[in-house]
Amino acid sequence: MVTVTDAALRVACSPGLARIAVFENGTLKDFGLWTPGKPDLLGAVFRGRVGKLAPTLGGAFISLPGFDSDGFLPLKEHHPSLCEGEAVTVCVTRAPMGNKGPRLSLVPDTPAASPGLLKPGPSALEEMAQRWTGDILIDTPAFAARVPSRLRERVRIVPQAWDEDIADAVEALSVPDVSLPGGMTATITPTPALVAIDMDSGTAANASLPKQTAQFALNRDALPEIVRQVVLRNLSGAILIDPAGLSTRKRQALRDCVDSALESDPLRARCLGITALGLIEIVRARTRAPLHEELASPHGRALAALREVAAHCAGQSGLRPVLKTGTTLARALEEDPLAVNDVTVWCEHPLTIVSDPSLPPLSWNLVEGRSARD
Repeated sequence: MVTVTDAALRVACSPGLARIAVFENGTLKDFGLWTPGKPDLLGAVFRGRVGKLAPTLGGAFISLPGFDSDGFLPLKEHHPSLCEGEAVTVCVTRAPMGNKGPRLSLVPDTPAASPGLLKPGPSALEEMAQRWTGDILIDTPAFAARVPSRLRERVRIVPQAWDEDIADAVEALSVPDVSLPGGMTATITPTPALVAIDMDSGTAANASLPKQTAQFALNRDALPEIVRQVVLRNLSGAILIDPAGLSTRKRQALRDCVDSALESDPLRARCLGITALGLIEIVRARTRAPLHEELASPHGRALAALREVAAHCAGQSGLRPVLKTGTTLARALEEDPLAVNDVTVWCEHPLTIVSDPSLPPLSWNLVEGRSARD
């Protein structure tokens, strides 16, 4: 069961991006990304039109005004029949991921409205603010002004929202290798079809105990950390965990440990059992894109470039920043003008972007900015 806890949300800001961390007793408890200039639309309600019926897929593609890709609406037997061109009201139940557009659900019995966005979805900040009821500590006034009015009484502007421990804990989420209790390790490998998590005990087993008893204890004690990593990285879909050093029969006894660890997951992931090969099989709802996809996407790379620009300008008043980018990165920056405009908050001057076809599509070079006094 997911509980609400009185803990602070620590919001570290850079142009176009707020990274939100809950950090208590030396442990990262929760993490999320808030991109006000390009929200992922999860939970948003649209008035759209049926673009194409797809009976072989069991649904229809819906055109969403102002959005560059169609959403897919699964149709169930109790749904009314739809015709191409018909106006419908839909809610985004899964954000766009990879090359796939958003997944939609039908909103029945809604009054007619003009095509377009009827209601925005909640941001990651708003979702996390429901789980954690403490202060919202933000290090940039411009972002504090973007917090929804109902949450502003909780906002506190601070000189620095994160310390080095928080920054290190967040940085660790971007690498596949994870340290586990008892000296164990794990490697997390996302693939297009599933997420594979390989646990390794190495030399961590207690030599004073029978081998299988020691290995079972190690795996049991490490599973809560595995689940914590799944939640922090927002891994979703099919997740297979390969415990370390246990016989297939002994692995079956881990089921209760997995179920217990999953109780704290806000998305209520489920353990489907232990496969014939001894793999722990978990299914977790796909809602927002997983962290590794967000960071590696063109938009994620563009925001990383802007964060580097902001860091370069820190303490160097009067610089006029110039960013040379590959063509794909340039397009991603064009699609988030709020993030580009944010650079002036950090650098005191607008950012000049130079698209350079000779650079790799997602690369960038920060050109030494000219001083405004030159």
